[in-house]
Amino acid sequence: MAVAILLFAGVMSLILFLVDRPRRIPSWVVAVGFVGPALLLIAFGLLRPGLETLYNSFFNRTTTEFVGAENYVQMLTVGTFQKVLLVTAAWVILAPLLSTLIGLVYAVLVDRARFEKFAKTLIFVPMAISMVGASIIWGFVYEFRPDQPGVEQIGLLNQVLVWLGLPPQQFLIGEPWNTGFLIFVMIWIQTGFAMTVLAAAIKAIPDDIVEAARLDGLHGVGMFRYITVPSIRPALVVVLTTIAMATLKAFDIVRTMTGGQFGTQVIANEFYTQAFRQNNQGLASALAVVLFVLVIPIVAYNVRQMRRSEEIR
Repeated sequence: MAVAILLFAGVMSLILFLVDRPRRIPSWVVAVGFVGPALLLIAFGLLRPGLETLYNSFFNRTTTEFVGAENYVQMLTVGTFQKVLLVTAAWVILAPLLSTLIGLVYAVLVDRARFEKFAKTLIFVPMAISMVGASIIWGFVYEFRPDQPGVEQIGLLNQVLVWLGLPPQQFLIGEPWNTGFLIFVMIWIQTGFAMTVLAAAIKAIPDDIVEAARLDGLHGVGMFRYITVPSIRPALVVVLTTIAMATLKAFDIVRTMTGGQFGTQVIANEFYTQAFRQNNQGLASALAVVLFVLVIPIVAYNVRQMRRSEEIR
């Protein structure tokens, strides 16, 4: 770390010295001096691997024979990969919508309450836990032990079922509900992010708009529907798209809790499996390209909405 810091300081000092030395220097030289190193690092560490991945996606498992679009056709026609795409779609639809909805409702309910700070802290705490840590925690919650004499349940959820007189369930094995239990972990983590951003947006609503709405007779649900939601629409878009991008890259939860078995496989984990377990570099590259393509519309929509909100301001 010390060597890296010294190297960075030395390179930046050299750049600043070379840029500042001439008396009359074109503005483009200054721009290249500051932006050039960053662009070179991005090209080497991001652009080059991306192009290599796209190139490898048209080759066989050992990247020695050109196969055209065969890897992409396999993803769309083989039942196993079709299921992976469907499970990923379920993640992308359910996790952002439910996280945003719960975070929004929670932010509205605790807004200006006595225990507002404490309540927000409770819902935000999961954001401080890593994906792997959260997966381990919920793995214990879902833990299954057979209902036999002398066998005690260590899973919280199954212990509650036993107290209610119901048999314990294997939550992470039964399809398709096991995918829902995994998605719930993502919702548990991302709700705090949604609540924080939306709570800040709610507090930014001008008081005169709220007072005018109350004078017009709006209260409760009407205030929420016609004033709160339209006023925080840009924040809602940012939250939805950000969580959607995080969900598309959901690897840690699936890898830690099920390893992609029992019908819970998603694109990010399938990419890892094909690349490092099956040694199928061509198909793994195609999966990575598909994942990248799925993220592009979300990012483009997010940027477009942010520009619109800036124009309105």
